[in-house]
Formats: sequence, C-alpha cells, structure tokens
Amino acid sequence: QVQLVESGGGLVQAGGSLRLSCAASGRTFSSYTMGWFRQAPGKEREFVATIDWSGGNTYYADSVKGRFTISRDNAKNTVYLQMNSLKPEDTAVYYCAAKKQMAIQYTYWGQGTQLTVSS
Repeated sequence: QVQLVESGGGLVQAGGSLRLSCAASGRTFSSYTMGWFRQAPGKEREFVATIDWSGGNTYYADSVKGRFTISRDNAKNTVYLQMNSLKPEDTAVYYCAAKKQMAIQYTYWGQGTQLTVSS
C-alpha cells in the first residue's frame, strides 16, 4: 500500500514557476514508477509526466515538454514536478500517482493540489 500526498500548489502569474512535491509512504517507494497528471475544470484528467524507479528515464506530455521537469528523491520518498514558464492553460488540479514498474495502470493516487495560473 502506498499513500501519496501532494503539496506546493497555489496561485502564480503567467511566466512564473512553481514546484510541486508528492510525498509517499511505505518502504518500497523506489520500486514504483511515478507520474503526474492534471485535470482542468470541465476536462478529463490528462497525463503530464512520468519517471521510472531510478529517475533515469522520464517522459513528458508535449504540452509541457521543455517547461516542466519531473524528478525524484528515493531517500526522501518524494517526487517533484518543477514547472517553469507557466501558462494560464496549465491551471488544473495536479495529481501524483504510483504504479509498479510493469503495471499498465497507475494504482495509487494522491488527493491533488490546485495550481492556478493568472494571465
């Protein structure tokens, strides 16, 4: 069982930066692939970024590539999402998720943290 708690959301002006954190419980955090997803009002949840257990492999949605960076610190059981050059269209609730390496779907989800980007 893994519990995920996101933090770091807030209100930021367009062009600004923010870093989200996701703290995970459990002693097997390093064995999980971690991901960030987001859901804007009236829209479906969408993939943002993912990072493998080692942190050596990352993958991003085209909409955030070059602006967002996902990273993890296995010693701290934490995954991060550094967001730069923020745009109003980045406004959403951001969710952290975890899955075993070979799993297809993400099994564990956090409660989400709100990011609002003002123009």
